[in-house]
Amino acid sequence: MANTYTQIHIQTVFAVQDRQSLIKKEWKDELYKYITGIIQNNEHKVLQINGMPDHIHILFGMRPTQSLSDLMKQVKQDSSKWINNKEFVNGKFSWQAGFGAFSYSKSELPNVINYIKNQEHHHKSKTFQDEYIQLLKEFNIEFEERYIFKPIE
Repeated sequence: MANTYTQIHIQTVFAVQDRQSLIKKEWKDELYKYITGIIQNNEHKVLQINGMPDHIHILFGMRPTQSLSDLMKQVKQDSSKWINNKEFVNGKFSWQAGFGAFSYSKSELPNVINYIKNQEHHHKSKTFQDEYIQLLKEFNIEFEERYIFKPIE
């Protein structure tokens, strides 16, 4: 789009179906590269990606050529298919429905990048559900408890 200038930075967060800890360290870097490729092929720029065995955080610069929902749908569908084709898990892998998305100014990016890089450290003292609810509250996003990612019971 000629004469369109933007600076849109989004962090998305989404979980493995039923919050199962299926993302293994043996193949997570390969998964992150695959997801980065999906995002870059849609002309967006990944700034940081990391997560835990049950969820992922992605910070990226987004172009206004595609809706966020369409991009996340493609990321989740294509990466699920890739994981299943590689047979990284027993049974069928899928992501839980929905995602969180949070926008940041350029000045906030170093802190967000550091936060995403250090997921293992954060989750020594905080569950994913607590982290996610904290993000929703920090951004004043109204939510219903019944739609929050629930751990397996």
